[in-house]
Amino acid sequence: MAGPGNSMLYSFLLFVVILSLQEMYRGKLASSELFTILGGFISSLLFVVLLTFIGNFQETSGVKTGWGAVILAEAVALIAAGTVHRVCITTCFLFSAGLLYEINKLSGIMASKGESKMRRH
Repeated sequence: MAGPGNSMLYSFLLFVVILSLQEMYRGKLASSELFTILGGFISSLLFVVLLTFIGNFQETSGVKTGWGAVILAEAVALIAAGTVHRVCITTCFLFSAGLLYEINKLSGIMASKGESKMRRH
């Protein structure tokens, strides 16, 4: 399992690569309705990767993570989506909300598994 430092580095590199590719192909992503929806999904992936980066940065700094990280990551993802097409902003928000729900659910499952291991020992 990767530590917070490695995960932070990998998520930052993924953020840069995804953002660069999105900007390189923004003309293609804005060319049709289906590609516009794809552009919103790609921007929501930027949200997840940036949220991972911010969370790992806060963990290594010893700062408690909260909704501020979510809002900052969402704002950056929506701005990136806005550079492609206006509809990408809406689809990015919707995809990001779905991904955030799944991340929260997964986090709850992992936290409950960690607590059950601590109770056994």
